[in-house]
Amino acid sequence: MTLGDLFVWIGEHPIEMCTFYLGMPLVALLLNFIASNEGHLNPWKYVYSVLIYAVCIPGILAVTLNVYYFLFERRSITDANLFVQIIPILTMLATLYIIKKNVEYCDIPGFDKISGLMFVIFGVICFMWILERTHIIAISIVPFYYVLLIFLALLLVIRFGLKTFLR
Repeated sequence: MTLGDLFVWIGEHPIEMCTFYLGMPLVALLLNFIASNEGHLNPWKYVYSVLIYAVCIPGILAVTLNVYYFLFERRSITDANLFVQIIPILTMLATLYIIKKNVEYCDIPGFDKISGLMFVIFGVICFMWILERTHIIAISIVPFYYVLLIFLALLLVIRFGLKTFLR
């Protein structure tokens, strides 16, 4: 199964996707009701962690896919697939907003990993877009590992810069 096959399958099964995408914020609301003011305690913070990963992975994929489609393939916004490109982002934002009302993100195990993943993906996409726009051609005089070292340095600068900026 390719990624394109997965997108076709998602488009062909809207009931399952709507159930998942509407169910995640509802589960977060239910958790907020059940664990009101106890979200930072041991069993609940792990449930919140699973819920955050369940919505952030499709949401991050959708954001990355949108950036790729609109920057690199120059697709029209009217060609966007709702179940693949738009609804996962809205579900992620709504669920994170609902969870934030009951528990701080710093109390949830693994949240720093998922936010770090978002910034690394953001840095890679920015770097690829800059390379594509400037049409930099690798000169044979410069060894390839210099290009890789520059790429890694840019990722580290973006990661640490955003980390200090968001504190």
